[in-house]
Amino acid sequence: MSSPRSLSSSDFSDFSDDIISSRTRKYDVFLSFRGEDTRASFTSHLTFSLQNAGIIVFKDDQSLERGEHISTSLLQAIEISRIAVIVFSKNYADSSWCLRELVQIMSCYSTIGQVVLPVFYDVDPSEVRRQTGDFGKSFQNLLNRISQEEERRVLKWNDGSLQRDDFPFSNKDMVRKWIDALHTAAGLAGFVVLNSRNESEVIRDIVENVTRLLDKTDLFIADNPVGVDSRVQDMIQLLETQQSNDALLLGMWGMGGIGKTTIAKSIYNKIGRNFEGRSFLENIREVWEQASGQLYLQERLMNDILKDTTTKIQSIESGKSILKERLCHKRVLIVLDDVNKLDQLNALCGSCKWFAPGSRIIITTRDKHILRGKQVDKIYIMKEMDESESLELFSWHAFKQTRPREDFSEISKNVVKYSAGLPLALEVLGSYLFDREILEWRSVLDKLKRIPNDQVHKKLKISYDGLNDDTQKEIFLDISCFFIGMDRNDVIRILDGCGFFAGIGISVLVERSLVTVDDKNKLGMHDLLRDMGREIIREKSPKEPEEHSRLWFHEDVIDVLLEHTGTKAVEGLSLKLPGRSAQRFSTKTFENMKKLRLLQLSGVQLDGDFKHLSRKLRWLQWNGFPLTCIPSNFYQRNLVSIVLENSNIRLVWKEMQGMEQLKILNLSHSQYLTQTPDFSYLPNLEKLVLKDCPRLSEISQSIGHLKKILLINLKDCISLCNLPRNIYTLKSLKTLILSGCSMIDTLEEDLEQMESLTTLIANNTGITKVPFSIVRSKRIGFISLCGYEGFSRDVFPSIISSWMSPTNGLSPTFQTTAGMSSLVFLNATNSISHDISSISYVLPKLQSLWLECGSELQLSQDTAIILNALSATNSKELESTATTSQVSEVKTSSLIECCDQMPDSATKNYMKSLLIQMGTSCLISNILKERILQNLTVDGRGSFLLPGDDYPNWLSFNAKGYSVIFEVPQVEGCSLKTIMCIVYSSSPYDITSDGLRNVLVINHTKTTIQLYKREALSSFENADWQRVISNMEPGDKVEIVIVMVNNVIVTKTAVYLIYDEPIDGKMDHCDSQDTNVIVGGDENECSSKIVSPQVESTDDSNQRQKRRKHWWR
Repeated sequence: MSSPRSLSSSDFSDFSDDIISSRTRKYDVFLSFRGEDTRASFTSHLTFSLQNAGIIVFKDDQSLERGEHISTSLLQAIEISRIAVIVFSKNYADSSWCLRELVQIMSCYSTIGQVVLPVFYDVDPSEVRRQTGDFGKSFQNLLNRISQEEERRVLKWNDGSLQRDDFPFSNKDMVRKWIDALHTAAGLAGFVVLNSRNESEVIRDIVENVTRLLDKTDLFIADNPVGVDSRVQDMIQLLETQQSNDALLLGMWGMGGIGKTTIAKSIYNKIGRNFEGRSFLENIREVWEQASGQLYLQERLMNDILKDTTTKIQSIESGKSILKERLCHKRVLIVLDDVNKLDQLNALCGSCKWFAPGSRIIITTRDKHILRGKQVDKIYIMKEMDESESLELFSWHAFKQTRPREDFSEISKNVVKYSAGLPLALEVLGSYLFDREILEWRSVLDKLKRIPNDQVHKKLKISYDGLNDDTQKEIFLDISCFFIGMDRNDVIRILDGCGFFAGIGISVLVERSLVTVDDKNKLGMHDLLRDMGREIIREKSPKEPEEHSRLWFHEDVIDVLLEHTGTKAVEGLSLKLPGRSAQRFSTKTFENMKKLRLLQLSGVQLDGDFKHLSRKLRWLQWNGFPLTCIPSNFYQRNLVSIVLENSNIRLVWKEMQGMEQLKILNLSHSQYLTQTPDFSYLPNLEKLVLKDCPRLSEISQSIGHLKKILLINLKDCISLCNLPRNIYTLKSLKTLILSGCSMIDTLEEDLEQMESLTTLIANNTGITKVPFSIVRSKRIGFISLCGYEGFSRDVFPSIISSWMSPTNGLSPTFQTTAGMSSLVFLNATNSISHDISSISYVLPKLQSLWLECGSELQLSQDTAIILNALSATNSKELESTATTSQVSEVKTSSLIECCDQMPDSATKNYMKSLLIQMGTSCLISNILKERILQNLTVDGRGSFLLPGDDYPNWLSFNAKGYSVIFEVPQVEGCSLKTIMCIVYSSSPYDITSDGLRNVLVINHTKTTIQLYKREALSSFENADWQRVISNMEPGDKVEIVIVMVNNVIVTKTAVYLIYDEPIDGKMDHCDSQDTNVIVGGDENECSSKIVSPQVESTDDSNQRQKRRKHWWR
């Protein structure tokens, strides 16, 4: 027989599988020990540590209630304990009582799977197994006492002093049980405590492993958890994406029955053991409303995490303090399931600061607003099951297999389609249809079309019942019957007209997972939620549809209309009939529907006097309206929305009524409409939709009265030739749609007066020219015009390019991203600065711009516009940089280099310089650049020392400030190769990273402006430089302007013109050949001097080059 050993992790896995979870078990641990050996030492410390960990311990001197017989109580205590810890000590086997406990423990071990953990305290396990050593001696002492007691009892029996019932039967059977129990117990894995080992360490191990064993039981998920694993993995990824080790709050949001609790349980089981403590609080919504339920949840949380069963919480506020103080020391996983009030979260997880770093708190809810209010770190939106998952889950419940039976395949798909991916419905309907005939299935499906399953209905109705007020419930019921698929803003307008405060109401419904809004702003609703809403209406009077507040089921509606049974209970009615021939009803059937607010008709004709229709009507949607005009006796003053698509209307109204409530007018696809109504009677109209009205040829001049109009849609009005001029005065208009209006050929420059216009869609029109005012529009966001479509920031460059004439071989291509072709050519000769002012706000986005002006005056004006635009942008970028504390990282080319800082003794500041090269690099430019970088110094008077050189290949110009004006000289036999600029600044700011923004090359002779962004200069190739240099010819008056960020002050600028052949000293404009010229820093005009060098002999390498120096003072 092998010796016992200490427990390993694999042992605990085996043991934990044997634990039987039973609510009848009163104790977590039964402690068996020899009192005289360990009561005051090891056992006392172990008991304290177990209890401190929240473990309920039975100990014979503490847990027995007074008046009970000790043997019976002990035997029962063993049976109702989950784990037995046996402390074998030297004198343990000297007690028959201890051995009787041991026999009972081992009996429970073999019969009910009780976990037994032996502790060998100062004894060797082999001594216990074989009853040898000191342990064996104590056992022998017990046997001797028993033998002596037997002999005494035999003598008493012989002398007649004992009754017959007291006959001394042999104890051999009992001793045999003791020996077997000792042998079995000593063979189990346990803990060995020898003199050489620290007791506190052993106790810590015992408590840790007992705690792990007790926590082994997982939460029940489902017999067939279809689709769970993928969703669990998505959730776990969210839980693990937190950058820091802080506590994280994760919300799970979705409608009732979608599987939030199932997924949360699976996550709890999967990762819970990775934490120091965990708790799953289920059904918080229900428990919270019960008596003492709030305190119970707090105590339960403390018990689960801290194993504290003794602390009683007296109030919610005291519970918060206790949890905050005690939870912060453990890394925990907590799941708060089905939360529906912010107070619940405040009471159970006040903030992340309550928990130790690394903790994770998962919150499941139907109400997204709760998660926002708690400012959770992440929200996981639960999605419905896809078709494959739905069919599998349904099949497990309906057929007990993964797929439907072949003869039930099609009808199973119909049930799955009805369930719309909701796990609750799939499970409930699958279980209900299990083992039923196909005829029963069909009957159930027919019934579901009118009456939803009661179990599903009750589960979903919880969200409806939890709505805060009646208006939110009314909004939900209206949407479920009439507004699914409609534009959210339109529905808000209509229901606001009903006094329902629909803006906030619909937001609440979305947060409660009762309504959805898609990316096109259309309202949606799960089919089962729709049916739940309609059932709420139906169940109030199931056999009397005329008493329903809303009528939508066409058989009920037809019955009510034909029988004239409508009542004042009806607030909404929808009847949409297929087919071309309209079914006729009398208007008088509406006479008693005094509260009718919402009317939706299609394929219907009403005969009679329209005065019978309700005066409370807010929404009229009538597809195929059969009349040629809206009747004058129809009271319309309260209407908010009129939608008469595919109508026979020729003239909207013969007699206009003041319709101050009307906000939506939609007459789309009205084939006979020729003119619009007088809009002065519709002062609050917000949405005018006249799509595909092929005979519409006139828009009333009164359209200028629509001061609140937001959208005008005239798409495919092919007879419309022009727009009234005063349409451009609509300052509130946000969207204008003219696509398909092939007769409209002009958009006026007045377009810029539409100061709120954000969307302009005008494709397939007669418009061939984009007005300049389009780029001056302050709010324009999306454009679809003349073949250009997209957001303005993307489209404007192409529109600007369309104005440009490709001359001088310049490509009109325009792109604003670095690394792409960046040259723009703009011919502005006839516009007198109009073009450039129109696009001034996009100038900072340009990589390069080439502008031809018509005159010196225009050149001056356009230069000022460009510089002002660049300055304004620099200010904004500087402000943004200060706010974000981020410096843009611009790749610095070898053509743009920063020189070392130079101490200026006169100003006590450090001078900074930036060298900019424009043109192709060559040997001469490299030499000059090297000399400049090596010899830049500042003398004691604050003058700048520039290198002179002996190579006859460059000319220098300089001036105070950020610009230099010079006349390009005539050099016989040579052509201009490169321009090199040096910029000096005494500002304390760094100019190395992004100080330089733009360079302007202004040719006053040719009246051209070249604008280059820093990135363009850094990425130009030889062909690009050739275009720049070739525009400067001898005799041209040229100005180079350096644009820096606004906080950098440029004190001096120098320019070198570098030629590709040696200069022979012949210059048309230069009379002096003096090579020793000092250029003072205070000169207002720049000087141009040729540098006449002495050529160094290549044979005499020791001869130093003679240097001349230009001085700037």
